[in-house]
Amino acid sequence: MKAYAYVVGPGDAAWQTLFDMAGDLGFAGVSDYRGLSQVEQQAGETPVCYFLFSAATDLREIRPVAEAIRFSSSRAIRFSPMVYCAGDPSVETIMACINMGFDDIVALPQSKPKLRQRLARQIGHNMVFYETEGYFGPDRRNRVAALKPNPVITRVGGPFRRLEIVRNLLDGVSVLRDEFSNPTADVAAMQTLQ
Repeated sequence: MKAYAYVVGPGDAAWQTLFDMAGDLGFAGVSDYRGLSQVEQQAGETPVCYFLFSAATDLREIRPVAEAIRFSSSRAIRFSPMVYCAGDPSVETIMACINMGFDDIVALPQSKPKLRQRLARQIGHNMVFYETEGYFGPDRRNRVAALKPNPVITRVGGPFRRLEIVRNLLDGVSVLRDEFSNPTADVAAMQTLQ
């Protein structure tokens, strides 16, 4: 696979296991994450860089890294696949990862072929990303529809940007469509017409 992997998280046994497993998945290389400048350099050589997050006891430890990736000014980094890997993630952990813009949450252990298949889903398919004031990441609404509605999430939101992308191992990220919407302005305009 002509992609690079960065393993993020505390350097504990779970991190080491994930690091070792990533090394066997066919990536062009695997490193521990040491900051975005390291990734910017690597993105010039391998257009797609995965971020594999090891389970953390407190998700506040990984939030700054996830936000730095998702809100990076570099398209190659901003649209990078982010995958959270944990032994038995709780519903709260899954929801927190979704809200941080993770592409996938993988319950370990997984066989190497299954994990390779899950990671391969991030390449070669059209994906929709949304950007709001506090969120940038994939459209995950269909994945959380079965969960209890959250009144904060279901309220009419403010302006958002909808981007359709595709990740490609040769060229990196291509933005196929970029649309801006401001529902509150649309509602206000409709009210003035009545």
